[in-house]
Amino acid sequence: MQIQSLAPGISVSPQVLPADMDAIRQAGFRSLICNRPDGEGNDQPLFTEIEQAAVAAGIEAHYLPAESGKVSDEQGRQFAALLASLPTPILAFCRTGMRSTTLWALAQAGSMAPAEIIDAGARAGYDLNAVVRRIANGTRAPLEVAEAEHAVVIVGGGAAGIAVAASLLARSPGLDIAIIDPADVHYYQPGWTLVGAGTFQARDTARTMGSLIPRGVHWIKAAVAAFEPERNALVLEGCRVVRYGQLIVCPGLKLDWHGVDGLAETLGHNGVTSNYLYQLAPYTWELVQSLRGGKALFTQPAMPIKCAGAPQKAMYLSADHWRRNKVLEKIDIGFYNAGAVLFGVPDYVPALMDYVKAYGIGLNFGHTLSAVDGPRRIATFARTGADGSRQLVQEPFDMIHVVPPQTAPDFIRKSPLADAAGWVDVDPDTLRHKSWPNIYALGDAGNTPNAKTAAAARAQAPVVAHNVLHDLGRKAGEAHYKGYGSCPLTVERGKIVLAEFLYGGKLAPSFPSWLIDGTRPSRLAWLLKERILPPLYWQGMLKGREWMVRPELSDAAVATKQTV
Repeated sequence: MQIQSLAPGISVSPQVLPADMDAIRQAGFRSLICNRPDGEGNDQPLFTEIEQAAVAAGIEAHYLPAESGKVSDEQGRQFAALLASLPTPILAFCRTGMRSTTLWALAQAGSMAPAEIIDAGARAGYDLNAVVRRIANGTRAPLEVAEAEHAVVIVGGGAAGIAVAASLLARSPGLDIAIIDPADVHYYQPGWTLVGAGTFQARDTARTMGSLIPRGVHWIKAAVAAFEPERNALVLEGCRVVRYGQLIVCPGLKLDWHGVDGLAETLGHNGVTSNYLYQLAPYTWELVQSLRGGKALFTQPAMPIKCAGAPQKAMYLSADHWRRNKVLEKIDIGFYNAGAVLFGVPDYVPALMDYVKAYGIGLNFGHTLSAVDGPRRIATFARTGADGSRQLVQEPFDMIHVVPPQTAPDFIRKSPLADAAGWVDVDPDTLRHKSWPNIYALGDAGNTPNAKTAAAARAQAPVVAHNVLHDLGRKAGEAHYKGYGSCPLTVERGKIVLAEFLYGGKLAPSFPSWLIDGTRPSRLAWLLKERILPPLYWQGMLKGREWMVRPELSDAAVATKQTV
């Protein structure tokens, strides 16, 4: 923990964990204020987890969530009311501590001199100059005051963001690039399925962000609050402003844990788990090992979601473990899918159905998880009939693996970059924004109709890199993305159905069928996922090495190369 004092009785810190509560209590804190909304990060514990640990440690906990960079005056007043009413000393936290510090600054407006507010923030390691300007200007942050300006700004330091930065530098060394991301840790999320199956250790899927951002790329450790595309500017948390020449947007998506009633309160307890959270994937494996009989449910929400095959992967690997331990016949497995088909590309369905039958899995389509009662161990689904009618169905469970509804991040959905559904509105071929030609998007936040997978981001990164450099006059012609995505469906320990496809579900195998037939389970495909894909991710994709994903260029670019 990095706790910093702002004033007598109030301190701030980055994200705290349930395991920190005893230390927080021993440090003398009597109250805790959470200013971070649930669902911002895949490694973020929900407030209910923190509250339960705080109460157990004798600490009063309150939830005052604020969107990064969008702290309102009203929230500042609410924060002031908490400061006046809670037992002191108080610890407030968010992702980095900046929102909590901003709330404190707004709460002091009118009672402290601006210079005193700035000095208090500086002593704690937070720059409040822009916040004080906002206070002085009636909550408006003047865009004329820019913190920085870069030729290329990338929003998001996940797989897509770091990959596209590396691809840019591979083509144009020395290019002025900045990545904006507040996270300290970068995760290899495809590995969490195997963590939940006891094959990987969670710690092996995490590395520090600073160790992965390419050398020479500026890292702005902050969160984006708003886009001002007409001014080529971004507003960051704390009312800071960054300008850009070319903008690349790839912040991932948001897991909506509150989209299912009762889920946030019971997640990680009562047999309720999800491989979509870093800290819960080990709990999945714990539940799978301990279950010797009863009912196991696996859910899948409406599309789009991150890695559409992941809900099934957890189910197949769990069933395989139960079969190996001779308890499968005692376990009733149910797959509850909001959609109408098992998998969106029909060619892979026959192989998957073989495993559905072998494991005795009950398929329930048109079922959307609407509520989870953890203590009673009952899941409620909204079932949609063929005639469009809806009714609620309750199912008991001993274990349930939940995949939550997923949306674009709030700061994307409410921005001028978004389409009607809230995703960044880009051309599916060039990945260029349809309204702002110096803006691109790749990865999960875009509205392209491809599968949202790391493999898709790996194929998109070279396309965006080339097209950005084309716009800067450094490359000829345009690159094209054909919708490539890949989903290694782990159907049992040691075998995978390697789904690879383009837009429209057209198959796009990377290997000849005699080596790996993607429509059938393959041991070689398992070796690829377990042994080859992780180093390919860390040492290939994130280093700008574009093995097997060099982009297709327009005829003009090809002609130019031949002439040269």
